[in-house]
Amino acid sequence: MTQTSVQGEQTRGGVPQAREGAAEGSGSGSRHGRRRARPRRKHRVLRWSATTLSVLILGTAGAGYLYYQHLNGNLGTGERSSGDSKAKKNAPNAAGQTPLNILLIGSDSRASAENVKLGGSKDNRGNPPLGDVQMLIHLAADRKSAAVVTIPRDTRVPIPECTDPDTDDVYPATTREIINTTLARGGAGCTLATWQNLTGVYIDHWMTIDFAGVVRMADAVGGVEVCVNQNVHDRPLPGVSGGSGLKMKAGRKEIKGEQALQWLRTRHAWGSDPLRARAQHMYMNSMIRTLKKQNVFTDGGRLMDLAEAATKSLDVSEEIGSVKKLYDLSKQLKSVPADRITMTTMPNIEDPQDRNHLVPQEADAEKMWQMLRDDVPFDDKGTDSGKKKAEEKVSDDPAAADGEIGVLVQNATRSSSLGPVDGRARTVSGLLAEKGFARASADTTAGLAEERTVVRYPSADLEGDAQRIAKSLGIPLSSVKKSTDVSGVTLVVGADWREGTTYPKKSDPKAGDLPSTSDELNGADSSKCMDVYKPYRW
Repeated sequence: MTQTSVQGEQTRGGVPQAREGAAEGSGSGSRHGRRRARPRRKHRVLRWSATTLSVLILGTAGAGYLYYQHLNGNLGTGERSSGDSKAKKNAPNAAGQTPLNILLIGSDSRASAENVKLGGSKDNRGNPPLGDVQMLIHLAADRKSAAVVTIPRDTRVPIPECTDPDTDDVYPATTREIINTTLARGGAGCTLATWQNLTGVYIDHWMTIDFAGVVRMADAVGGVEVCVNQNVHDRPLPGVSGGSGLKMKAGRKEIKGEQALQWLRTRHAWGSDPLRARAQHMYMNSMIRTLKKQNVFTDGGRLMDLAEAATKSLDVSEEIGSVKKLYDLSKQLKSVPADRITMTTMPNIEDPQDRNHLVPQEADAEKMWQMLRDDVPFDDKGTDSGKKKAEEKVSDDPAAADGEIGVLVQNATRSSSLGPVDGRARTVSGLLAEKGFARASADTTAGLAEERTVVRYPSADLEGDAQRIAKSLGIPLSSVKKSTDVSGVTLVVGADWREGTTYPKKSDPKAGDLPSTSDELNGADSSKCMDVYKPYRW
């Protein structure tokens, strides 16, 4: 249904729409044939009425179109990926659906006076921004559940080579940087590529927001309830600088605007960066519940306020760089009930090389990434949570004789926290030779990293050969992938096979089978409160 807002713009479902052309039947032709003659006076009245109506319609549509263009003009956009990444999008399920993955990045930019006022650190004005908040939002293919994963800002991960899309500066790959620096090494597109390489999850879009943007959005949403178990004041202490300025009495309170930003930025008063992630998850869950109660999608005025705030506050990857696309995206997210939203933090441990940093806890983090890659719900509340994984399809392409199959073996055992295992390509290529694959050879390329072992092939006529290699080593056929990045059958030995000559089989994760180290929080749980680290109580 088309509606007209209080400002006079034409809207559809509360979102401004551009005028789509003249009405059917206009022009010299008419499907009703020749009109009968009418009295001259009545004809003048009809002509006057039609002219007036046309002016009103054009005026209304024009206002709507101009406001729509205004909102689009608010949005900043950038390229989706600016780094070296080979993650592939999921194949559609039986219903033709695919998961949707969005990376949300909170920037600490002090590029404006407003951000300096809100974030302090005047000496940092003009410095490259850091991505201090990074959350992956995973919307299941069936749109019935959603998962959110935070990686704490001080986590050390491999960062790929990235090219800054604005300056064309090239930043070389590194294994010794923390993840929040990716925003300064090629923008949000570099952060996205880093996540893709770490997780193996294809990420469709990114969104970034700065301090001022958080305040605008928090004001537009209105009061969001949060809770602390003790009085809290996040402030500088002797020997510990900084602090968000958050000051609250114990109990529950609705916060918005600058106080919401303080809550989201607080770290010292909770005791650690992973605990800051927990507080952010509580706020997000509370905000989602608040918006659902407000039913903003049927309230044109509220929706316009949020649209204005969102478009002024967000930068987005260019393929979703319009109000229409963001609105469609928000409708998909809206369809997930609160009790099917699961907030988590990537399992992590202290970096053995620097106690101020973190690294992924390999086994638990990989289990979480596999659940995302395979679109396994983080909860067990779905009616299909016990369904079996689809059977692996055997290629119709017949494999060549074992001795005639050419296969290149690569060592990609380097992981986010562990270096490569020397000699793995030689060991596995030798194992293949012993099994009769005389044309197996080892690639000496160094520095490769894959979380999971995979067999890649470039064209359909080599799929059978690739599956034969996988079968001979006990590698599941789901790990055989077509790829334009290889020129022949290529076995990439990943971080999941760092030792031995037998591929380590792992059971597929089940719905709700999250690692205990994931600090999960259900979106419908409103009972949680934050504990305050003792030095910051008052």
